[in-house]
Amino acid sequence: MTQIMTKHEEEEVLDLSEKGKGRDGRTLHSERRLFMQLLAFGGCPDSTPVAAALEEAGLFGTIYHDLNDPQGIALLLFSEDPDVFLNVYRPLLNQSPFDTLVPKPEYTMFGRTYSLGYETDLEETLIKRPIRRVTDNDARWGIWYPLRRSGTFEQLSPQEQRAILMEHGGVGRSYGRAGLGTDIRLACHGLDKNDNDFVIGLIGPELFPLSSIVQRMRKTKQTAIHLEKLGPFFVGKAVWQRRPEFNS
Repeated sequence: MTQIMTKHEEEEVLDLSEKGKGRDGRTLHSERRLFMQLLAFGGCPDSTPVAAALEEAGLFGTIYHDLNDPQGIALLLFSEDPDVFLNVYRPLLNQSPFDTLVPKPEYTMFGRTYSLGYETDLEETLIKRPIRRVTDNDARWGIWYPLRRSGTFEQLSPQEQRAILMEHGGVGRSYGRAGLGTDIRLACHGLDKNDNDFVIGLIGPELFPLSSIVQRMRKTKQTAIHLEKLGPFFVGKAVWQRRPEFNS
């Protein structure tokens, strides 16, 4: 028997797609998004076997040397399918040479790319650009950290939120235009054991400008007033990078 939906039920149908805006003004939709995970380890004085294992498995990602631990590394892995992290990455990370490393779960970060609604190319925004940035041979330094906004931000009007985000984002864009650093923004609502909202990656050719970005953002309203928690910070430099080839 065919079930007839009421008008109220029809209005409740959820649209979970990422949205953008075409050059002709029409709304764009995409079901694609990229999941990224940072996993940190100690007890790795030589990362060469780790890189070789990822190469042999044909995987993509980045290996960082930990600035604050002479035997520390971090793996940045990504996939559009979250099942890959359990079905592919998990078995690999329980084998040699990974099984002798010492996990640092306090630095584990996991999130997904998202759109803001005005992007004209969703595939570029959600998939291609983030992968290019984290595997850029000319931008090997990285600072990664999670953050959680306070409830005060959610209580603001959309106009107030937009103004605060524009101020905050303007700092990052100025560094980007100068070639000093770019960012990766990942949503991690419900995906983070510490209830964080976002994972941020700052990527650049030199370390100091990335530290400067963090310092300047301390003065924005979002950071100074509307953040409840920030960090911990993982700081490292990429020693291995591999990306897929994109079709034009």
